[in-house]
Amino acid sequence: MSIDNPLDAFNGEVLDLLVPASLAGMRLDRALSMLTGLSRSETNAIVDEGTVSLDDHVTTKASLALRAGQHLVAFLPPPDTGEVEADSGVEIDVVYEDESLIVINKAPGVVVHPGAGQRDRTLIAGVLARYPEIANLVSQGVCEPGRPGVVHRLDKGTSGLLVVARTVTAFRSLSEQLADRSMERTYLGLVDGHVKEERGVVDAPIGRSSRNPTLMTVRSDGRVARTGYRVLDRIEKPHAVTLLELKLETGRTHQIRIHLATIGHPVVNDTKYGHRRDRRLEPERFFLHSTTLSFIHPESGERVHTSAPLPTDLANLVTGLGI
Repeated sequence: MSIDNPLDAFNGEVLDLLVPASLAGMRLDRALSMLTGLSRSETNAIVDEGTVSLDDHVTTKASLALRAGQHLVAFLPPPDTGEVEADSGVEIDVVYEDESLIVINKAPGVVVHPGAGQRDRTLIAGVLARYPEIANLVSQGVCEPGRPGVVHRLDKGTSGLLVVARTVTAFRSLSEQLADRSMERTYLGLVDGHVKEERGVVDAPIGRSSRNPTLMTVRSDGRVARTGYRVLDRIEKPHAVTLLELKLETGRTHQIRIHLATIGHPVVNDTKYGHRRDRRLEPERFFLHSTTLSFIHPESGERVHTSAPLPTDLANLVTGLGI
């Protein structure tokens, strides 16, 4: 068996081909990712499950180097439709709700919506179980299948407030407010070192890193991004840190974390963007919490103000520092 283009052999259910010379020496998981479009974590899972064989022998070693001419067979998961399934097992902390929208206090460690890294146990799966009508936003073509009602998101490690729309009118209104910056979002962040200025604005465009596509970075051709900050307290021990109130003027991926790292004060415990591992504090998640959220109600026209105190783990850290 020989093929000119190995992609032609992929039918969405079973991958069955002879390894072409172009893939010789490549890791098995990387080759599977290239051939199928699946993420490396997904191809690793396929290998771990024992559904991949080389020359009729099952292999569970994702790092195995391929040889030209090997007979590769992989049984693949069904194509992902992108749709999210309701999951009543995901707890959600609702701080405000009405017929138009819901404001949720997200717990740390929870992913907002399905993505390449995680498909199940997402926040929106819990919301869908409690408010099944948000699925109508997808059927009406307003939202992407995996993000019914999702107006904005928080990083997995970030806790605090976000709003989810229940109606088409609410989704469009809240999305517009997010775009025109009339939606106001305030965070609390603990950062490394002493920030000298009492207040300021970091104005630096953000785009995807050319060196590491999983990271975002400041770059001249990036999208406009502005983060305002105000010093709330400075602490000396166990090492110098500063508690900041932060205001998003835009909402780029990882914006606060990137901007603070750029000015030399990365968020405490955020080793992804520069906080030193030898200066980590308990709890080990990075210290960033969405504490207030306000917007114009899509129906009444009145401004809605919501707030969420620091969760117990971060509050205990602040107390331990004597703030």
